[in-house]
Amino acid sequence: MTTYDHTRRACYTGYVTQAIVNNLAPLLFIVFQTRYQLPLEMLGRLVLLNFATQLVTDIVAVRFVDRTGYRVPLVLAHVLSALGLVLLAVAPAVSPSPYLGLCVAIVVYAVGGGLLEVLVSPVVDALPSPQEGKAAAMSLLHSFYCWGQVAVVAGSTLLLAWIGQDAWQVLPVAWALVPLVNMVAFLRVPLPATVPDEHRTSLRALFGAPAFAAAVALMLCAGAAELTMSQWSSLFAEEGLGVSKVWGDLAGPCLFAVLMGIGRIVYGLWGERIPLVPAMASCGALATVCYLVVCLSSNPVVSLIGCAVCGLAVSLLWPGTFSLASARFPLGGAAMFGVLAVFGDAGGAAGPWIAGAAADASAAAGGLLTTLSAALPEDGGSGLRTGLLVATAFPLAVVALTLAYATRGKGAGTTGETPGGVERPIGG
Repeated sequence: MTTYDHTRRACYTGYVTQAIVNNLAPLLFIVFQTRYQLPLEMLGRLVLLNFATQLVTDIVAVRFVDRTGYRVPLVLAHVLSALGLVLLAVAPAVSPSPYLGLCVAIVVYAVGGGLLEVLVSPVVDALPSPQEGKAAAMSLLHSFYCWGQVAVVAGSTLLLAWIGQDAWQVLPVAWALVPLVNMVAFLRVPLPATVPDEHRTSLRALFGAPAFAAAVALMLCAGAAELTMSQWSSLFAEEGLGVSKVWGDLAGPCLFAVLMGIGRIVYGLWGERIPLVPAMASCGALATVCYLVVCLSSNPVVSLIGCAVCGLAVSLLWPGTFSLASARFPLGGAAMFGVLAVFGDAGGAAGPWIAGAAADASAAAGGLLTTLSAALPEDGGSGLRTGLLVATAFPLAVVALTLAYATRGKGAGTTGETPGGVERPIGG
């Protein structure tokens, strides 16, 4: 007999699946660059396509998830994730151009990833648990994204070193087994009911609340701060720091994910004792320092440490924003989580692309970015130090927005949610 404990485990694996679809392709950037002669801007465009597709999926899903229930879209999410991963191995060889094949595969699995982003968090939020423990439960859930990322980075890097880059297609096919197995789990586990229309806080009411506007802006910057470093750290370690692919992946994105997972588990276990808003502001400040260390240090080891510690710094930003919004708008339903996911994915799409575009622009002759690149330590001509320095604006904005959110909460007091379902301030 299945219970809500089985549901939680399936949700944890759902976030592992999302980690696979978000992090596998960037690990293969060096393969795509050498095999298909793709410039950094086009590689960055693949990241943009992934998160832009998830963003569109989030927008569409917001309209129907609360009406259809969770099971059908969750099963569909896993089917599309598995299919897209298989296409990632097959489509470049059978498409008119390899890049078009990569784009088709990414669009398919990104739809699955977008559905997972909208669905998994509200399912866990709706499972029976004390209100004061929901932020910790959300952080624990999101830690499985990190452990999925660790598994993808470490497993893929070591397997690729063993089988050779010519056999890279084995990786996406092997990882497709995870969503296939979890699809079966979601066909069986019990799922909570969605919030009925008559009780759910409307999107119009949400967007009319200043606190929710601050939350979506915070989500935008949180997504950009997390994904920019995560998506570019592998290529930066190899081309910018001259580290081998195996050690660059293990010391860069893999350690990034380990520390991000540790940060989320720590808050998941002891979060009830740690005020959320000050913790998020501190995380944003630490992330800003990490970005600057990565860009400004001429020592490759120090730069890699900055990449890794950035994982700890951004660990609380995404799940913390979900928890802030859920506490203040408890009847927001899956639609609210979907809107937040839209802005998180928008940040995850725009951040890495902006960094890649800035890196390419710094390599061109003349211009402010070229001058800035010349003042930074050598990065093998990749321009990624410049791109990441531009992206430092994202964690810096997280600090400002978190403090603004706290100020808004203190000014609002501590009233309960109104009959119209607008908001319930939580205080600083």
